[in-house]
Amino acid sequence: MGRLFGTDGVRGVANADLTAELALGLSVAAAHVLAEAGTFEGHRPTAVVGRDPRASGEFLEAAVVAGLASAGVDVLRVGVLPTPAVAYLTGALGADLGVMLSASHNAMPDNGVKFFARGGHKLPDELEHRIEAVYEQHRAGEPWARPTGSGVGRVSDYDEGSDQYIAHLIGVLPNRLDGVKVVLDEAHGAASRVSPEAFARAGAEIITIGADPDGLNINDGCGSTHLEMLQAAVVEHGADLGVAHDGDADRCLAVDAEGREVDGDQILAVLALAMREAGQLRKNTVVGTVMSNLGFKLAMEREGIQLVQTAVGDRYVLESMKAEGYALGGEQSGHVIVLDHATTGDGTLTGLMLAARVAATGRTLADLAGVMSRLPQILINVPDVDKSRVTTSAELAAAVADAERELGATGRVLLRSSGTEPLVRVMVEAADIEQAKAVAGRLADVVKSALG
Repeated sequence: MGRLFGTDGVRGVANADLTAELALGLSVAAAHVLAEAGTFEGHRPTAVVGRDPRASGEFLEAAVVAGLASAGVDVLRVGVLPTPAVAYLTGALGADLGVMLSASHNAMPDNGVKFFARGGHKLPDELEHRIEAVYEQHRAGEPWARPTGSGVGRVSDYDEGSDQYIAHLIGVLPNRLDGVKVVLDEAHGAASRVSPEAFARAGAEIITIGADPDGLNINDGCGSTHLEMLQAAVVEHGADLGVAHDGDADRCLAVDAEGREVDGDQILAVLALAMREAGQLRKNTVVGTVMSNLGFKLAMEREGIQLVQTAVGDRYVLESMKAEGYALGGEQSGHVIVLDHATTGDGTLTGLMLAARVAATGRTLADLAGVMSRLPQILINVPDVDKSRVTTSAELAAAVADAERELGATGRVLLRSSGTEPLVRVMVEAADIEQAKAVAGRLADVVKSALG
């Protein structure tokens, strides 16, 4: 079996790649590894378990709960809640670990298992590797240590979790949302109840779409990966802005009053200025990734804010933030982390903070997002090449150098090998879209010839 853990837990087609047996085994392995790591410190451990509304989440939740309880872990089932809510409750309830069942923005047949450590933080790579190793040892015949009698875990429902999470969100807002009209697209996902309730309690006038999950319709033509419905609804209802989440609501994209997309880079730019104004942008720094639009970098430079860029993936953004004490970071895809109030990307919190900025300033979202201009960005995936040579090919290096000279200071080239597929991603930004297309096309041809 190949490596199970990816950049965001274990994910695959439910009941094919991600089976009940695998979910149960990983949960038992996680309990044993965290106990050996001293996480439980000799006391009876507790876990918070939540899920998104996918139909497969029902049997996978049962498997995870059974695995944890069989390993002597008491389980608090919080039901259908966003990933950041499970992370928050893991910390707020003093639980020893959290488990979220979701495949985020993926289509309904997929599902995933994500573990959180005490405090609601994602597990470091070394613990994920150890969990996988212990699971494989058991598959090879090594028996589990199994408690009996009063040693087995107890299972209970924690129905207060959603209200506790909503109260947390409202409590950290800098101001109310009275007078702001918002359309919310919940992707028929995990935030279908808590996000509209949070916005309404904060004072916003809300119109909600994509908030009728039936277990099968999550992310189906709606949410942050399909903005068309939201864009039309914002214009139709004359709203000030629209907010779209993905299936587990750890990301947020927005739409302005004219129906134009406001992506994660623009949201970061708006929040960075708001937090600096409030004295909350520690070290005057925001964290992005190497895929952040060049327009975002130029805007931050113009505003005197430092931009730190990491590898692609919100876990790398979070690692940088925690290591250096930064307060704000995120990705173009809409994963935004406000570390003072969340341990992971939180789409509902992000949307609330964006609407709060509109309410506080009286400015339109388009005006606020105009702090940066998105440069045209072309991405070409070149398949079936030797991605291991992307950094060593002299021919490719020469082609990149030529492209960078042509683009000058208002353009950028990024070549990146895929972490999961035999392909190389070619990304080119330029002030002119036609120039970006031409340069990207030439580089893709060189990648094929040099690495094919």
